[in-house]
Amino acid sequence: MGAVSTPSPDYPYSARTRRRQGLVLIRLDVEADGRVSRAEVLESSGDAALDEAALGALGRWRLRPATEGGRPVAGRVEVPVRFRLE
Repeated sequence: MGAVSTPSPDYPYSARTRRRQGLVLIRLDVEADGRVSRAEVLESSGDAALDEAALGALGRWRLRPATEGGRPVAGRVEVPVRFRLE
């Protein structure tokens, strides 16, 4: 699998004003056409706003699907999303 369209999530205003940071681990189920059919939080950042921002953004991703025998197939990938205030 590879990236086709993978925009980063927006940093939620509520988390930014509370100075919240964290790492969210998201599992994506990817269809043979590259669409994400399911996004699930595997490990929470500890902040619901950060988790929801990651889920929402990654759920809209388009990826190059996995292949078997040269043909695209559905697959699964885990993606870490780090929210860090600069």
